[in-house]
Formats: sequence, C-alpha cells, structure tokens
Amino acid sequence: MLRSSRDDKSLLANSCGSQFLQFSRRHRVTQKKNTEIPASDRLPQIKVKALEGKLSGAGKRFAIVVARFNSFITERLFQSAFDGLARCGTKRKDIDLVRVPGSFEIPSAARALAETKKYDAIICLGCLLRGDTAHYDVIVNEVTRGIGQSAQETGVPHAFGVLTCDTLEQAIDRAGLKMGNKGFEAALAAVEMANLKKAVSRQAPSKKTLMSRPSGLSQSRRRKKH
Repeated sequence: MLRSSRDDKSLLANSCGSQFLQFSRRHRVTQKKNTEIPASDRLPQIKVKALEGKLSGAGKRFAIVVARFNSFITERLFQSAFDGLARCGTKRKDIDLVRVPGSFEIPSAARALAETKKYDAIICLGCLLRGDTAHYDVIVNEVTRGIGQSAQETGVPHAFGVLTCDTLEQAIDRAGLKMGNKGFEAALAAVEMANLKKAVSRQAPSKKTLMSRPSGLSQSRRRKKH
C-alpha cells in the first residue's frame, strides 16, 4: 500500500525534529564546555573577615547640606536622605539641616560643620545641570574637590549626593524616578562610613598605650646593659 504525501511529510517532520533535538543537545554540551573556566584560571576562594560599617544610625548625629538652586530636584534628594537616616534608626533630633545658595557653597558649609566635631558624617546634596558654557565643568570640579578635601582633612566622612547631569530629565531620573534616589544612597553611605570610622578607631592603639611602650632605642640600650 502506497503512503500518501501527508504521511511522507509527517515522517520528514519527525526525522527533522529528532535531528534538531540531537543537534541542540550537542550544542548545549559544547557551549557548556566552552564557557567553563579552567581550574588553573579560577580565582581562589579566600575567606577573609572584612571590616565593614553597619547600617545603624542609632546614637549618631548627621548634618545634611542642601543647595537651594534647582530646588525642584534637591528637595526630593533631601526628603529621601532624611527617610534613609530615619530607616537606619537615627532620631529626628540628631539630624541637622543646613541650606546654602548653590552647590558651589556646599564644601565650605560642610567643612565648617565637620570642624565642630559634633557630627559623625556630613551629607552633601545638590544638583548641577550642564549649560551652553564651560561654567558647569568649573563648578563640578570645584565642588567635587572641595567635598573630598574637607573629608580628608577633617577626618569626618562626607557623603557625595550632588547630581551632575546633562539634562533635567537625567536629574529627575536620579531623584526618585527611574534610577532610584541618590539622596537615599548618600544617607546610607554616610551611616556606613560613620560606623566604619568608629570600628577602625577601635582597632587603632590609643595614645596611652603608645606612650607606655618603650622606644626601640631604649630597648636596645637595656639589652646592652644586661
């Protein structure tokens, strides 16, 4: 009995399907072999205890410096930063708000606050939008340098929450729309760095222990006498 053309098509489809399955299985195996990293090239799994700061703001004081310029953005940064500190356990009375005219004045205010030694960290919030002149590049460089220099010279952690965007849409995205909120991220960074500084200071030898330790010269002299 002769097979119909329909039966021939079904047999052809079944044979093609089985061949395709075999090919796909082989391809997966070879792809898996190619993607596997050789044992000699793998990084060793080293378990080292890291010194990290906890996200706990209880008992710590923070200052938030907010620029008035582009307040449409900076107010949203401030609200989110305040919320971040509150979520970490910081009390309202331990959060001080300082307003400055623009982002250029943030480093000066942050340094004055840090030099009081009343705060565990300073949060700097502002917004800079690129214009048609080189004014934007000058301000961005000065603000970044000033905040970093203040943190290094005073020893008080500074959280950088100044937006540097080309357009207003980019700033809106970073103030709570698509890219999260940089004010919230700056608050968490401030809390973590404040705790990290405290943890590091605990490990450092105190002045009393350093004064009590005999110097290398006196030790050598004692050895010669004996």
